[in-house]
Amino acid sequence: MNKLAKTMVTSLMILMLGGVIALVVVLNVTGDKNNGEARSIDDMVEYSHQTSEITTDLEDGSFVRIQFQIVTDGKKAKKEITKREFQLKNILIKELATMNEKDFKTGLSNLEDVVQLKLNEVMTSGKITDVYTINKILQ
Repeated sequence: MNKLAKTMVTSLMILMLGGVIALVVVLNVTGDKNNGEARSIDDMVEYSHQTSEITTDLEDGSFVRIQFQIVTDGKKAKKEITKREFQLKNILIKELATMNEKDFKTGLSNLEDVVQLKLNEVMTSGKITDVYTINKILQ
């Protein structure tokens, strides 16, 4: 019985040691690659998608033509957002339909935030980190 107890204790110690080592490796390997640093402009450009120009009307009958640069967190997310451009257009049409000319002029950053939030809700691989308006025309 004494030999059996020693074998069990030794086995448990080896398993615990293996678990701790595995935990340390996983936490260090899957940690944040930037270590809190800001992303470089090269990374932002590499993982961003430029939308086509979208023309739609506002609530008060004004027309707007708008285009965005959407920055993602990786290659998979960039590929996915390219495929989801039809959903982006749908989100924009719905959001812009509730805005008037004054809201559009003063609330462009709010529109960018809403687009980012709603796109992240439908994304399955990665996420949208930033949305920039790169072209807008209000008529």
